[in-house]
Amino acid sequence: MNFPYLTRFQPVLLSLFRFVTGLLLFQYGIAKIFKFPVLPYFANIPPLIWTAGALELVLGALLMLGLFTRLTAFILSGEMAFAYFMGHMLKGESPVFLPLLNGGTAAILFCFACLYLAAAGGGSVSVDALMGKESDAAGDAYARR
Repeated sequence: MNFPYLTRFQPVLLSLFRFVTGLLLFQYGIAKIFKFPVLPYFANIPPLIWTAGALELVLGALLMLGLFTRLTAFILSGEMAFAYFMGHMLKGESPVFLPLLNGGTAAILFCFACLYLAAAGGGSVSVDALMGKESDAAGDAYARR
């Protein structure tokens, strides 16, 4: 089924997707760094998790603004892949690859959402678009070659 009338909303929906993804990552950063809300699994975090929280806090904020979207999303995608393999798959005595069993579903989803944003850009409602670094055209990445 094809819905051509929805195509005109694509740049704005991309911006909304970018903002919500950044907001969700930002909330993880707030919880890890500032302990708000108080969650037992973020009570005494090791330095590696603190570093992940700092990345999620700062880069999540940049993603919400749409500033340096492609680079920011690419770094966050790598962080989420690292989080899945180190924090979820290898957290027990033996590797557990299935995300339903190791609790890594959100990490995988964030990884691929950020990878998509690294390729697609921030959309029409972003600081990048205001600075002229992004275009509303869906195929702009291919047009620059």
